[in-house]
Amino acid sequence: MHSSASFLTVYVVVASVATVITVLWGLRAAISRAALTAREQRQGLWVGTALLVGWFFAALLPSWLGLYQGAPTRIPTIEFGLLLPIIAGIVFYWTSPLLRRVTAVAPQSFIVGVQFYRVLGVIFLVLLLDGSMPGVSAAPAGTGDVAVGLLAPAVAWAFTRGLRGSTGLVRAWNLLGLADLVVAVTTGFLSSPSPIQLFAFDNPNTLITAFPVVMIPVFLVPLAVLLHLASLAKLRRNAASSHDLSQILTERKTSPQLG
Repeated sequence: MHSSASFLTVYVVVASVATVITVLWGLRAAISRAALTAREQRQGLWVGTALLVGWFFAALLPSWLGLYQGAPTRIPTIEFGLLLPIIAGIVFYWTSPLLRRVTAVAPQSFIVGVQFYRVLGVIFLVLLLDGSMPGVSAAPAGTGDVAVGLLAPAVAWAFTRGLRGSTGLVRAWNLLGLADLVVAVTTGFLSSPSPIQLFAFDNPNTLITAFPVVMIPVFLVPLAVLLHLASLAKLRRNAASSHDLSQILTERKTSPQLG
């Protein structure tokens, strides 16, 4: 049991750190492409790094202290670790012109492709086979994450190549990824020990609210949600820009020629 717990700790923490490093690498590349002054580039990189690293440790500390640990008589608290980062990320996006400019120049292929890390959800299937997690939660979470993660590079490649229908493919992949997260979070929440538990009373999902696995719903899941929202926002912005450009060209063609 001790070796299993040690493996889980290394697996989840290393995966989280690797994801942070990858996202920061993409952030640095995006900032270097943005039309920003050298001072703004430094500011953007430092602010982005501080926020992401700070968020990681803000998720790690309460997880390690057991503050999200579920119990049959205890009101669940994991929803705060899940929802607050998402709300904060959305608010920061809409109140930070710098973040919106960086997001605008970040390649859609990176925002999509970086979610290859979702294949790490295979750990849920391993825990299911081990009997450590109930099937009602582990099966949809594991299969959904692996599918979304494996599709991420292919969808990113299709978009980069400009293949026909690739924009719709990116949108569909994002919706699939969000739906997977909703199902995984809902089944995980309702199968873990709490006064509102509905499933898996014979094998409660105790791991999902315990360190280190709880880092997945309070860090990696909110990060995935924000990446999906950023991708969809870019699609919407590009569609609006294309519409405006098309309208301008149409007006020029239909306007009377002078002289």
